[in-house]
Amino acid sequence: MTYIGIDVSKDTFVVAYSPEKASKTRTFKNTTKGIHEFIQTVSKDKHHCVMEGTGNYSALLVYLLSEAGITTSLENPLKVKNFARVMLSTVKTDEVDARLIALYGEKMNPAPYKLRSEAILTLKQKRTVIRQLKKQLIATKNLKGSMEVLPFFDSKCRKSIEQAIAFLEKQVKHLEEDLSDLANSEYKKQMDLLTSIKGIGVTLAAALIMATGGFTYFDNAKQLTRYLGLSPSYQQSGTSVNFKGHINRNGDSSLRSQLYVAAFSSLRCNAECRACYDRLRSNGKSGKLAVIAVANKLVRQAFAVVTQQRPYVDGYVSTLRSAPASSETGEG
Repeated sequence: MTYIGIDVSKDTFVVAYSPEKASKTRTFKNTTKGIHEFIQTVSKDKHHCVMEGTGNYSALLVYLLSEAGITTSLENPLKVKNFARVMLSTVKTDEVDARLIALYGEKMNPAPYKLRSEAILTLKQKRTVIRQLKKQLIATKNLKGSMEVLPFFDSKCRKSIEQAIAFLEKQVKHLEEDLSDLANSEYKKQMDLLTSIKGIGVTLAAALIMATGGFTYFDNAKQLTRYLGLSPSYQQSGTSVNFKGHINRNGDSSLRSQLYVAAFSSLRCNAECRACYDRLRSNGKSGKLAVIAVANKLVRQAFAVVTQQRPYVDGYVSTLRSAPASSETGEG
């Protein structure tokens, strides 16, 4: 298998068919036509394309390559960046980056990317738009508040701002309803299982389904918590370094924030989460650390109910061996 490195930008993408310094690279337009031109130069039996995840810029390329049956890997940019440091790379151009990504593929043998379903892609689009509209709504409300303290607030300005606020609130409401309806229609059983957990509502349940592709991207809860950035980091070397760090924060910050808020709610109604919180607090852990541990536990409960296909029963004790207590603290 020959690895092809692809460095993607908004308008173009640079392709390195070999990691060798003397090898030539080609540049294609990041359009449907340009991508099809690139596909003509690739063999689905001999080539494995590797690129960094660059958000929307790489979405069309990944989709069309997958549709053409070409093995493709979409890697976390942090992995490629750290690999470049290991290789002591000092030059950064699109061509050099493409060759470096090809070399990364050869050395690391990354796993093929699993193409997201149309339902997941639609849900993610709605979630992204809702998030941005809410930011605009907050900014507009803040603008109104700052204008109201002035000695004189122009009536036309007030009316315009109020209309903008009403419009944004209406759009957010409609999109949230659409997101909920789509999630319930496509993933009804998973939504019912997730919302059976005390502390997880419809919005968080839909977000978890989007992040996990309907809980198909991960083999166990530990992988999921690491992906979401809720796993603790440790540093230990010899006798001088022994440091329990913070959570890794590598995942979706918005979803992590939702889980943190949900953890507070679960303390009032979820017996297992409350017991986890009280145990950590009695052991001298900080309130923030204990809440992060509860968020970690919510993720584990979510993974368990979906994979076992059974609704959550508050206070249920698994017959399986429990995980070490240190794994649920979230941060040391």
